[in-house]
Amino acid sequence: MAVGFAGGGGGEDQQRRYGGRVTAFAALSCVTAAMGGAIFGYDIGTAGGVSSMEPFLREFFPEVHRRMQAGAGVGNYCKFDSQLLTLFTSSLYVSGLLTAVLLASWFTARHGRRPSMILGGFAYLAGATVSGGAVNVYMAILGRALLGCGLGFANQAVPLYLSEMAPARYRGAFSNGFQFSLCLGALAATVVNYFAQKIKAGWGWRLSLGLAAVPAVLLTVGAIFLPETPNSLLQQGRDRGEVKALLQKIRGVDAVDEELDDIVAANDPTGQATDNNGLHMILSRRRYRPQLTMAILIPSFTQLTGINAIGFYAPVLLRTIGMSESAALLSTVVMVIVSSASTFASMFLVDRFGRRTLLLVGGVQMFLSEVLIGGIMAAKLGDEGQLSKTYALALIILIGVYSTGFGWSWGPLSWLVPSEIFPLEVRSAGQSVTVASGFVFTILVAQYFLAMLCRLKAWLFFFFAGWIVVMTAFVYLFLPETKGIPIEQIGKVWTGHWFWKRVVGAEELPAAPEKL
Repeated sequence: MAVGFAGGGGGEDQQRRYGGRVTAFAALSCVTAAMGGAIFGYDIGTAGGVSSMEPFLREFFPEVHRRMQAGAGVGNYCKFDSQLLTLFTSSLYVSGLLTAVLLASWFTARHGRRPSMILGGFAYLAGATVSGGAVNVYMAILGRALLGCGLGFANQAVPLYLSEMAPARYRGAFSNGFQFSLCLGALAATVVNYFAQKIKAGWGWRLSLGLAAVPAVLLTVGAIFLPETPNSLLQQGRDRGEVKALLQKIRGVDAVDEELDDIVAANDPTGQATDNNGLHMILSRRRYRPQLTMAILIPSFTQLTGINAIGFYAPVLLRTIGMSESAALLSTVVMVIVSSASTFASMFLVDRFGRRTLLLVGGVQMFLSEVLIGGIMAAKLGDEGQLSKTYALALIILIGVYSTGFGWSWGPLSWLVPSEIFPLEVRSAGQSVTVASGFVFTILVAQYFLAMLCRLKAWLFFFFAGWIVVMTAFVYLFLPETKGIPIEQIGKVWTGHWFWKRVVGAEELPAAPEKL
């Protein structure tokens, strides 16, 4: 019964209302904006790779380095257990969380998506400079905190920009470009890490951290030349004629009045949030309860798949099973390539099969992979010794299968779904909730994964597998399909859902626009 109700939304009828095509102007704008994903991906790839480099550990985390060298007497699962090492990783997400909650939402709503991307690029550039030149552990942590400020702005603005610029029938593909860019950033980081660790002088880790400036420069310079989204311009009070001209250029047709009317209606001053009360509206009004639930749970569930644990610490994890430093980094490169390919495939699948289908099938794929990973490690890897080559290869393949499942489902869709479901009047505030939720659970996973690996050992992967069951069931029961529905009309899907129609209440919903 749940499937019949949950999949409703009337997308096929509504997506034919708007004309237009995918123009080079819109595509290039979105490709440039998606560089915000590259800086996030580069950081995820760099943090894990650098954390496994012996010169970096010897200089900043000598206790961890001593445990690595000790060999006997140190359990395989506990070699990297260090709260200071995990603080190095999670400090970025603490500052990103504070930035998203306290500043980025207000700034993005008042000044637009483009200025937020520019500001985020500058902050990330400063963080890359400090990180690459760090002379002690506290300077390294400060550099990551500055990187986090940049991510707070970029993760706030870029998904909104992509969702608002994209044509309704291709919004999934355009928005999934953020995750694909993230994967390319992670791939670049792992390749850099692989060659950086071969630098015999021991400064390769500085190269890995400092090169984060490259995607930051691309985002900053590119954003300077980007147009603002029509939705944001109207929210800022710009003239309708100016917005119409921009929308015509984006869509490549003159007949944009229907789409413009929907954007204007969504920006109705009688229901418009001010810069300060958008978050209050989301928290206090019943009509926003479904969106608020998705904005909190979808990013949180994404972290509880264990993906960032593997992303941060894949080289560390592979060294845990007995691989050399170089082999662990090379294996990580291969896995990131596989994940990037699956994310690229999702750009073509999401608008054909829908969000729900990809999330459900991807959840099953990740669950089976996690169970098998945990099973092999529990049965074949104790506190001492190493896995045989056969089992080590099987583990690498299973991590690749797991990463593939994430890459074409929860990875891109955890950005797409929350960015497209909020009405314009609270969209920026809603995105800040999404970013904050993701950062909170990223902090928890980053800070406690190594300690949990030490204590739970292989059972940690069964812990993540259990959460995948929960999140897949949640999607099956509670997430309606939004494929092909214009972004300013998505609010109506909740009235057709078996559960959410009881929550929002008819009196809380805006009147549906008349069909033309």
